[in-house]
Amino acid sequence: PSLSYDRASGLAHAGGYVGDGVATANLAGRTLADLITGQKSDLVTLPWLSRQSPRWEPEPLRWVGINAGTALFAVADRTEARTGRPSRAAATFWKALGH
Repeated sequence: PSLSYDRASGLAHAGGYVGDGVATANLAGRTLADLITGQKSDLVTLPWLSRQSPRWEPEPLRWVGINAGTALFAVADRTEARTGRPSRAAATFWKALGH
């Protein structure tokens, strides 16, 4: 997740916390409110302020990777349901991803 506020332009940004729920959105809002109003609080010292998010893989590599992984795991799920054993393909894919 990252937050930023440019006092000169008045532009604020909060993002990258998708899936972390309402609590993170609330924290982001309170942090931005403190930044905008100039409040010196613990919130404005959090490490997600002005953090540069990592760059995504270039298209179409990202699209190919995501769709290949989704297809592989769909096949793995069907194989596991049919055989009752863990899928070797899924295990190999997870290992390649560093899990």
